[in-house]
Amino acid sequence: MAYTRHLLLHSHKSTITTTASSYCRRHLAFFSTHLLGDTPVLVRDLIHSALYHPQHGYFSQSPRSVGVLDRSIHFHKLQGRKAYMSHLEKIYKQNDVSWFTPVELFKPWYAHGIAEAILRTTNLSFPLKIYEIGGGSGTCAKGIMDYIMLNAPTRVYSNMSYTSVEISSSLAKKQMETVGEVSSHLSKFKVECRDAADRAGWGDAEQQPCWVIMLEVLDNLPHDLIYSENQVSPWMEVWVEKQQDRSALSELYKPMQDPLIKSCLDILNVDKDYRPLETREPSLPSNIWAKMFPKPRRRWLPTGCLKLLEALHGALPKMSMIASDFSYLPDVKIPGDRAPLVSTKKDGSSSDHSTYLDAKGDADIFFPTDFWLLERIDHYSSGWLKSRIEHFDRSSKQGKKRRTITLDTSVFMEEFGLPTKTKTKDGYNPLLDDFKNTKFYLSVPTHNTK
Repeated sequence: MAYTRHLLLHSHKSTITTTASSYCRRHLAFFSTHLLGDTPVLVRDLIHSALYHPQHGYFSQSPRSVGVLDRSIHFHKLQGRKAYMSHLEKIYKQNDVSWFTPVELFKPWYAHGIAEAILRTTNLSFPLKIYEIGGGSGTCAKGIMDYIMLNAPTRVYSNMSYTSVEISSSLAKKQMETVGEVSSHLSKFKVECRDAADRAGWGDAEQQPCWVIMLEVLDNLPHDLIYSENQVSPWMEVWVEKQQDRSALSELYKPMQDPLIKSCLDILNVDKDYRPLETREPSLPSNIWAKMFPKPRRRWLPTGCLKLLEALHGALPKMSMIASDFSYLPDVKIPGDRAPLVSTKKDGSSSDHSTYLDAKGDADIFFPTDFWLLERIDHYSSGWLKSRIEHFDRSSKQGKKRRTITLDTSVFMEEFGLPTKTKTKDGYNPLLDDFKNTKFYLSVPTHNTK
């Protein structure tokens, strides 16, 4: 059984007993009618409803989907890995939650590492302004504000502001309670209950420097799915519709039209060929091979990430960003590049589904993050890569607008955190040793802003 989503790297993964889905023209699955209307929708819209629908989505139905520890884990009192895993099992049984985030398991040290990274790289001549997207239980916000209160110059804490943008009303309430444990934080903290990917919710663009934090946010963002019948057939959009008996869903394939999907494809292929992917002519040998040995293809595209970063760059053009998420998920049975895990927890045990169509609002849907592609989406949304694509200009001299780096979690925490605080008696350190499938992405603006 997987005790936390990040420990999926190890053998603690729940056993998958369902069979892999087929590549049939119409894929059927029983479905909750609350999440889908009578007209077909893109896959990203189905996933958004399954996760975030106000009444029937996973994060609305499962207020205990994100666990909160009553007290920090005293790692120095644990003998080693075996004792740590036993302790995890105990607290999961006690709390009956789907998962604990790393910022929760390693509080306050995980949040303190992020706060230290901010303080080292920010321009403190401006008031410190932080936005957190999807702040969970508020543990990260409280940990960062605690650290700044204790370690930064007094004026930095006094003048700072911390805004959580949270789509779940139940989690928004919990964040206020968590941060409010320190009364002086409350005048500096607020929660805006809205979708961060909706540009209209941000209002006018903010021209001052700020920070954006996203921890385990990218993995739950809606993705689109594209399909091709064989190696040379054109890519098609995947849509989802109800069957006539209204008890099942099926996939429907349409020609490429959606702007977000087409933009993702352009970002993926900008260095290979400046013609749009769907317009390229396959070679004669490729055509022959595809007819002899046809192989259907599926590819998941992070259109939700693209939409979010477009909104953030439009609203906060001088933002610096810290994001952390999965770089890899093991044992994924759902087909396609960058495919998700769809997992349901019932009676204390987890079960994984073989198709995303099984997600009825009772399942977590989470994707691996392609950090190479995340960097390209970041450059695209800043305007630099978009200009190259739109003008077919491979040799543009314009400088990048973002300076970026991707770090393993262990490297990030060794640089900015206090890893001795999460080490057991025998030297085992779960924060450094177990989180091999997660990374941090840091992105700051350059002077090339025009």
